[in-house]
Amino acid sequence: MGDLYQSQRAMRAMRKAAMQRGVVAILDVGSSKIACLVLRFDGVDQTGDMDGIGPLAGQSGFRVIGAASTRSRGVRFGEISAMQETERAIRTAVQAAQKMAQIRVDHVIACFSGASPRSYGLDGRVEVMAQEVTEHDVAHVLSRCETPDIGAGREVLHAHPVNFALDHRSGLGDPRGQVGQNLSCDMHMLTVDASVVANLAHCVKRCDLELAGIANSAYVSGLAALVEDEQELGAACIDLGGGSTSISIFMKKHMIYADAVRMGGDHVTSDISMGLQVPAATAERIKTFYGGVQATGMDDREMIEINGETGDWEHDRRQVSRAELIGIIRPRVEEILEEARKRLDAAGFEHLPSQKIVLTGGASQMPGLDGLASRILGQQVRLGRPIRVHGLPQATTGPGFSSSVGMCLFATRPQDECWDFDLPVEHHGVKSFRRAVRWFKANW
Repeated sequence: MGDLYQSQRAMRAMRKAAMQRGVVAILDVGSSKIACLVLRFDGVDQTGDMDGIGPLAGQSGFRVIGAASTRSRGVRFGEISAMQETERAIRTAVQAAQKMAQIRVDHVIACFSGASPRSYGLDGRVEVMAQEVTEHDVAHVLSRCETPDIGAGREVLHAHPVNFALDHRSGLGDPRGQVGQNLSCDMHMLTVDASVVANLAHCVKRCDLELAGIANSAYVSGLAALVEDEQELGAACIDLGGGSTSISIFMKKHMIYADAVRMGGDHVTSDISMGLQVPAATAERIKTFYGGVQATGMDDREMIEINGETGDWEHDRRQVSRAELIGIIRPRVEEILEEARKRLDAAGFEHLPSQKIVLTGGASQMPGLDGLASRILGQQVRLGRPIRVHGLPQATTGPGFSSSVGMCLFATRPQDECWDFDLPVEHHGVKSFRRAVRWFKANW
């Protein structure tokens, strides 16, 4: 991962320079909408206190001065399918946010939800060269984490050290400055389809913008929707988006697993469109105003006006009961939640001390979803909204903007990753997969 290591280091340096100039833009490229937030930093150097290995330190030091969103075009399943359409949508969102902020931005930090993410648990062990653990020792132990054979056409997007152990003392967040002899590290590595990342980077470049960072939406949604105790004790965040559903698991304030289901709210809209034989725009309106997953006795009597525009008066002035609409929506929602449960079971989620599940994303606002999710997932389920940040407009505080708000936190106080350290040159290459990857439940 030599090229990736250098490109990630270059983007981190670019992000730091943009923060020092005072302005950076956030770009959330989703299947249903593309959102852009412009962040302004105060005069204090916010990058000086970022040497610690650990979680984000909060939301202080920045303010949202521009926000805009537009309907996503050219994006399916969280991946770019039509470059020109996506470019126009990104330009529209960025220009509107710049107009609100009354300032021009040159650097953006982007997130996306597709690219078939896969998680790996790695570990490494070294002897401390001096009596005290230094930054070089941390870099050395990170380079000793054996990289598995991730397959052709894939790249490492995140590589977080989630746990350090020094002479049988585990659970250390930052071992630097401590005295010991044997240093070991557990790392979570997330890989994605390289072509998806390349397409996103090329699309941002075509918009005359510089890419100063990139993240997976499952990760940043968890940062925004999970409270501090949930990130510490263990919780899962399920982001129900338009084209895909992102899943992340946090433990000890670090993401230790991420995955995605290639289904979302747009599939529910498509089912309504086919089931009621109405256009997609009409189906989206019906889902927004009348959708739900729990049918009651009153729903048989509550009638919904279709109000189509096909020209056939009898066909356009139809009525359907809300119970019939729920009968169309519920099977697809159950399928999405069942797929999410399979991902959580495969990750060993039941072994965590806390099995809290937080639902967020635009599709999570459907009435009755939390009750249905509790029965399918069999855990404590709550609906999550992004935490408040300074200057955020009221229209962008809903669950659909969890990834956008999480990107603000990721941009201002990112967790350390392996490319934040000067790794030894001989360890930049990908090593062979000498033994089976040990999963994270063996480390806790």
